[in-house]
Amino acid sequence: MVSAGSPASNPRQREFSHPQVHSAWRTLDCGFAEVADVFEECVYEALSVFSNKQFAAYLEAARVIGKLGRGAEPLLTFLQEWPTIAAALSGDQEPSLPQVMGAIRALQKSPNSQAITPFLQTLAAVARRLKAAEQLEIYIGIALDLMVRTSLSIHGRQATFPSPGLPHFFEQAPRLLGLLSTGGLKNWVDYGIRNHAGHPERQEAFFRIDSADSRAVLQRERHGTLFHDIERPLALYMQALWRESVPLVPYSTLFDNGRQVMPYFDHFGIRLPDVLDDQRGISGSDRYHAMLAHMLGHRRWSTQQVADNWSPMQRMAVEVFEDARIETLLCRDYPGLRRWFLALHPQPAEDACDPANTSCLRHRLTVLSRALLDPAHRYRDASLLDFVGRFHALLAAGESNTGEIARLALSYVAKTRRQSDQRAQVHFAETLIDYRDDNRHLWRFIEEDDEGEFISEQRKPAAQEEIASLPPRHYPEWDYKSQSIRPDWVSLYEALHPSGNARDIDTLLARHAPLAKQLKRLLDLLKPQDKVRIRYQEDGSELDLDIALRSLIDLKSGNPPDQRINMSHRTNGRDISVLLLIDLSQSLNEILPGGAQSILHTAREAVALLAWAINELGDACAIAGFHSNTRHAVRYHHIKGFSEDWNETVKGRLAAIEAGWSTRMGAAVRHAGHLLAARQTEKRILLILTDGQPSDIDESDPQQLIADTKKAVETLSNEGITTFCMSLDPQADAYVGDIFGRNWRVLDRIERLPEQLSMLYLNLTR
Repeated sequence: MVSAGSPASNPRQREFSHPQVHSAWRTLDCGFAEVADVFEECVYEALSVFSNKQFAAYLEAARVIGKLGRGAEPLLTFLQEWPTIAAALSGDQEPSLPQVMGAIRALQKSPNSQAITPFLQTLAAVARRLKAAEQLEIYIGIALDLMVRTSLSIHGRQATFPSPGLPHFFEQAPRLLGLLSTGGLKNWVDYGIRNHAGHPERQEAFFRIDSADSRAVLQRERHGTLFHDIERPLALYMQALWRESVPLVPYSTLFDNGRQVMPYFDHFGIRLPDVLDDQRGISGSDRYHAMLAHMLGHRRWSTQQVADNWSPMQRMAVEVFEDARIETLLCRDYPGLRRWFLALHPQPAEDACDPANTSCLRHRLTVLSRALLDPAHRYRDASLLDFVGRFHALLAAGESNTGEIARLALSYVAKTRRQSDQRAQVHFAETLIDYRDDNRHLWRFIEEDDEGEFISEQRKPAAQEEIASLPPRHYPEWDYKSQSIRPDWVSLYEALHPSGNARDIDTLLARHAPLAKQLKRLLDLLKPQDKVRIRYQEDGSELDLDIALRSLIDLKSGNPPDQRINMSHRTNGRDISVLLLIDLSQSLNEILPGGAQSILHTAREAVALLAWAINELGDACAIAGFHSNTRHAVRYHHIKGFSEDWNETVKGRLAAIEAGWSTRMGAAVRHAGHLLAARQTEKRILLILTDGQPSDIDESDPQQLIADTKKAVETLSNEGITTFCMSLDPQADAYVGDIFGRNWRVLDRIERLPEQLSMLYLNLTR
């Protein structure tokens, strides 16, 4: 509430009774009386929607808008509407607010600043139509494209006059998005720009929807069934038939050339296209219902499978069989769905694909899918008919389950696999089943659990025994002579490294105390200053007084006290994940000149010092070692996981590392890349420590494994993972640059490895 003594003549001096509102008003630094009159209500609404971080961003954005010189209207509109806008979008405001503020800054810097007010005034209605943050981003992109192209077309390179149509576009946007998808809106805007950019009056009439051609193009682009027209019936459909209330979130079909129209699950809910045309005699509305029925069937009957050790072909076959199982069960409960499924499912000819020149895998699986679903199919392949019969026999006994279906699919793969399936040219005609989702929900990858299944000391012993008995992971290998991939060529076995004496590592670190002291000064400069408190810890750096007092009260009252009375802190400012991969081949057992110690001992010292340094910085770090004994036995040893602290257990594993066998590096790089790919951090680094070139006893061509490792590194680079090699081989110049490009360093004096490895990491992540 406004205090009785607040001076109405100077709104900046306005006093509010609530301290948080008063502090927010001082931060806003606003001189508009009309804003002061409603500010307290706006703050209360925002606090009910936003976290503290989001509220701070909201307040900062409002402060910027208030300083634009456009009066009180844009600021009032933003303060009142942004909580509603953020709530209307899938997820929170974080991905959307920077986009909106970027658009406002672009408008302010151009001659189009008068369009800021209509942009903000209609933004809430637009957000309610679009529902998703990514759709709002597309809308903003369309508007900014209109601004730039119309201003430049009229006035040349120096745009000194505003775009005539932009304010009218913002005013009409809610109406337009009630009639068009974002793709249709872009096409409509593009037509107006192409034909009227040089005529201000015609441009204004077009974007006001006053001209005949504007209405004609609008009618032409208005096709199909829009998601927001059918959203409520779909929600009622879910609740009535499946008693589900999953959020339905549209995504844009604007970029159909690069994106298949296919539904999918994500953490926001069920994703559906923003518009669907009629297809194969099925209306857009019925296509939405078919998509939703299929995905809800998965939610009812499918269970996740661990996918790490299965090839892509095996997973594709499992998905085909499981999709057919789900639709068979759906048609039992709701027979009317069969007409939609059969009409929308492609029916490719059995001989449509020529395996002499093309991979027919997709075609063969689509034919199988049709045969599983359609009792009246006319396919004659003996293997196909055999598995169709086995499939229906399995479901005749009941609902079956995903595990049984997966075993049937693996049998199918084993019996029908062909060499031509690996060809680069793939037969795609009549293979897209676009009412089915992409089955990402069907798979679980162990590496997504942040190494917890391998490393976490909180796991039960039985779970660790289960991991120890895991079958191998199969990875491809690149054949540089034929320029092709050898699928499932290498078998990689992973396990926790046995533990040794952790005090050995402490002794090594004590030997390098002067170097550690020097590094500490550098680390203090790099270390983030913001701390995050971690409460409810049995062991921590300090006592949590609130929890301790509560536990004492429980103890005095005769109740069992909470033992987690400590708290600790971690830094929260660097967003880096690094995986240190150590080559543990036989050559590390060689003794350094002078007979002081082995290369392995020096490497152990360097890794210990680096792990200590990374722990001091607070970066997420994993450590692993590898060696090989032919392509059938690549060993990958987990020493430290990303979620594990630098503690006695990890030191014990590091102390116990031993060297032996060979260096089949490509498979280890691919596996490390899979683990890093699951990390949701800004920077992901694979740091390799090796003393020789990739080689193995079953490969006589010295270039083969070098070429394969190069291919693996290129694949990781395409996934946004940086690979860097520290080589201890004096002859590495001959091959290391070919593998790693510029990301390598050869260390001539191995005894300097502890110092150089830590300095290398600091330089990579500075």
